[in-house]
Amino acid sequence: MDKMLYISMTGASQNSKALQAHANNLANVSTSGFRRDFEQARSMPVFGDGLPARAYAMTERPGTDFTHGTLQETGRDLDVAVQGDAWIAVQSPDGSEAYVRTASMQVDTFGILRTANGLPVMGNAGPIAIPPEQKIEIAQDGTISIRALGETPDVMAEVDRIKLVLPERGQLQKMQDGLVRGKDGQQFEPDANARMVSGYTESSNVNAVAEMTAMLSLSRQFELHVKMMSTAQENASSMARIMQLS
Repeated sequence: MDKMLYISMTGASQNSKALQAHANNLANVSTSGFRRDFEQARSMPVFGDGLPARAYAMTERPGTDFTHGTLQETGRDLDVAVQGDAWIAVQSPDGSEAYVRTASMQVDTFGILRTANGLPVMGNAGPIAIPPEQKIEIAQDGTISIRALGETPDVMAEVDRIKLVLPERGQLQKMQDGLVRGKDGQQFEPDANARMVSGYTESSNVNAVAEMTAMLSLSRQFELHVKMMSTAQENASSMARIMQLS
């Protein structure tokens, strides 16, 4: 295969993957607590019979941007967001422990406290179960107190405490399912210094303008690679005609 055609083809393919990364970021610009993925390209030499005189680009996602989003007030008791570098522990669908920055929680029909996408919120000894209640209050340290059915307004009972952890950013990684976990399956112990606030959610840290600009730039690069493939085809056709004349 002609090297020019191969390089332009791989360039267009890698541009498509880069566009997918930025499109996913942009699609989650309004998703609470979403952390955008970094995207970069690096040159890879093309090895063959001779010296690697040509190179092609390879798109990769080197990591995740863990910078904080902004807090948005909702006034809802079960909307929570952590402060600083803390994380809320949840149980992922495969049973492992994952971490989120914010949650619009709800109590299901079995009394299990879950995030908006159905993940159980972890407490001192596993998923948190809430007895039938009239009111729920969540303190800054994650302690959950309820007013049971039939109780007077001044009677609040402590039920459990949301597991809040304070890992280093380098100990976390975002997986393909979009959930953040500890590297190598590491789980973290609750940290008494972690704090959260009730009645707020944290916004995504995606910059819509930056993502759109990156997508436009990548689209122009994709068009350039397609033109290179057309040029390679024209060169091959011209060479075939010359060979026929000779």
